[in-house]
Amino acid sequence: MAVAALLGVLPAGSVRARQAPSPGGANDLPPAAQTLKISVEVVNVYAVVWDHKRLVPNLRKEDFELTEDNVPQSIKYFSRQTDTPLTLVIGVDTSPSQQRVLPIEQEAAKNFIRQVIRPKDLASVLHFDLQVELLQDFTSDPNRLSRAVDEMVINGGGQGPLPGTFPTSGRACCTQLYDAVYLASTDLLKQEVGRKVLILLTDGVDAGSKETLNAALEAAQRNNVIIYSIDIADRAFYGVLGMAENGDSVLGKLSNETGGRVIRVSRASQTAAAFDEIANELRTQYLLGYTPTNSRHDGTYRRIRVRTVNGNYKVQARRGYYAPLD
Repeated sequence: MAVAALLGVLPAGSVRARQAPSPGGANDLPPAAQTLKISVEVVNVYAVVWDHKRLVPNLRKEDFELTEDNVPQSIKYFSRQTDTPLTLVIGVDTSPSQQRVLPIEQEAAKNFIRQVIRPKDLASVLHFDLQVELLQDFTSDPNRLSRAVDEMVINGGGQGPLPGTFPTSGRACCTQLYDAVYLASTDLLKQEVGRKVLILLTDGVDAGSKETLNAALEAAQRNNVIIYSIDIADRAFYGVLGMAENGDSVLGKLSNETGGRVIRVSRASQTAAAFDEIANELRTQYLLGYTPTNSRHDGTYRRIRVRTVNGNYKVQARRGYYAPLD
């Protein structure tokens, strides 16, 4: 569908020139003379800037400073991402803990789709409970996406809907959140370029995933996925079971490390407002691109920090990436 990102680094350009063979044949030329390959690697960072609770939409490249592992980097590419195509996955928790909030989540998700998705954008819909199930593959048709949202039902017992779309763990439990993040990042978004966003509607409690939280986060980081989390929890559900609801830290780690954020919803009726906040941020992103001074292809994780010259602003951006590995 599109050129894949390479472990968090997008190839900005690659030129290959082939020499014409000599009369004696190509073997007369040394390897360096036969093929010339030039590759420039660019790390792309999407950023949102806040002045307290107000988005800042009109900054210039000169207003930003960026470091990688505390080493200053030169920002070579800059643009305001108000109209760049968007590739979006909406993932909804349909485990029993969401029984009382699911209908309102569905209505808010459909409103978001109608508001945000344009003809050049792509979106897909999945849900997760006993397993991860893709309800609608990428499309720009809001009607197909809305129908997929309407198909969601709570599932928390038996064997779940079989067969599933993705090869999940098969464990008899009911909230495969980490698997959903991992599979959305590797199976759906890996081959896409540009702005790749995963929106999660969940209380952040995982039960039964094959993948760990760290593996799910790494998959998102390697594939340049920005995660927004709408943290909607039915505290009464966990209170009846005598269990603690502790998903806030999980969602914080997934979202903050990838350049998104967590929007906590205390009442289901606030879900629509949370989607509105995400829509506004997606229209107010900046793209910063730089060629790392550290050119080693060692597969290591590199820490990124983005700041503005105006120190009063808060910058929301991913906190790192994985270097390519030869």
